[in-house]
Amino acid sequence: MILLLFLIMFVLIAIGMSIWLAMGISAVFYILIQGEISLRTVASSMVAGVDIPTLVAIPLFILAGELMNKSGITVKLTQLTDYFVGRFKGGLAYVAVLVNVIVAGVSGSAVADASAVSSVLLPAMKERGYDKTFAACVNGAAAVIGPIIPPSIPMIFIGVISGISIGKLFLGGVVPGLLMGGFLLATITVMARRRGYPVVRQEIAWGTLWPLLRDSFFALVAPLIIILGVVGGVVTLVEVAVLANVYILAISLFVYRSIRWRDIPGIFRHAGVFSSSIMIIFAVVGLFQYIVAFEQVGERLGELLQSLDLSPVVFLLLANVFFLVMGCVLDAVPVMLIFFPVLLPTALQLGIDPVHFGVVVVLNLMIGLLTPPIGVLLFLEAKIAEVPFDELVRAIWPFLLALFAVLALITYIPGLVTWLPALVFG
Repeated sequence: MILLLFLIMFVLIAIGMSIWLAMGISAVFYILIQGEISLRTVASSMVAGVDIPTLVAIPLFILAGELMNKSGITVKLTQLTDYFVGRFKGGLAYVAVLVNVIVAGVSGSAVADASAVSSVLLPAMKERGYDKTFAACVNGAAAVIGPIIPPSIPMIFIGVISGISIGKLFLGGVVPGLLMGGFLLATITVMARRRGYPVVRQEIAWGTLWPLLRDSFFALVAPLIIILGVVGGVVTLVEVAVLANVYILAISLFVYRSIRWRDIPGIFRHAGVFSSSIMIIFAVVGLFQYIVAFEQVGERLGELLQSLDLSPVVFLLLANVFFLVMGCVLDAVPVMLIFFPVLLPTALQLGIDPVHFGVVVVLNLMIGLLTPPIGVLLFLEAKIAEVPFDELVRAIWPFLLALFAVLALITYIPGLVTWLPALVFG
């Protein structure tokens, strides 16, 4: 019966139906065929799926990303970063990675970061003689860092559905996120030298640097508010999201003056529509989770894996393969919300740290954003850069290999994930 549930869902997605609708229809079909669950469960389970106070943080961080996009913060951070690394061969590609590392501390969304940074850097890279396909690949790969470095919307998902400390998950993503940036920079270095990309000679002068530092100072404070607020335990996750929005809106209105009062309703409306598309998935996943619990899928899967006598190494390998494949064909949100709670008990029985497992799963699914055939970031970058999708698919593999290398490292060296949370939280 549970296989029938997923078979119907995959078929509906394959014919082009929205993921939340395909999930909802397949769940209702399951209930009608199974016959033991009342249809009243549909409404109550969907309400339970979104009746979680922490979920309020998600639309707030999405709003923070929208405000950041409209405020010009990305442009100021790009100019500052370009001052320091633009003088190297392939310097603007370095800027793309470093700016994504910084803005990751505001939005927590790969799509938001890709939209903000790519709209600024792709035209600039084209002007300096970079190949459009290479530029699109760099910006797409760099955007994957966003949901790993805190704050991270996917980490909030994981924490909400599993009870794992969101603060620990946030800190667990810091080292992997920085490693991703380092590996991508190394890949860019090799490719830029082979292709002979230009070098922009700039003199280091205080008269040039001071205006950049002055303009970027307030933009750099925004990520610190979020990270220090959550890690320090001064405010809750929802409260720090509110503070971040108030801060970004205030500097946009009164310091940078890049947002006008009449722009605010449109920004809130766009963030609200995008948030609703995520919340409807949470609602339908609530119904899925009820069915999964009713069928005791977690217990049965645990018994199966125990009978196979898997070691932690083999289990993590199989989990990586599973989530990578699922991330290639499905949206990350339902995959995470449906399958993570099912596999977590087995991971705990094998002695795998829950924070470590959570970060590994999130990284798998974020790499899926860059992997065909779905590859949301590939479609986005192809549209912004105006390059054929198939051309981007052929060119993305060096960057995917760099990200796979980081995935392998954090999978089998758990300390890269658990060290910082243990240091801060004990």
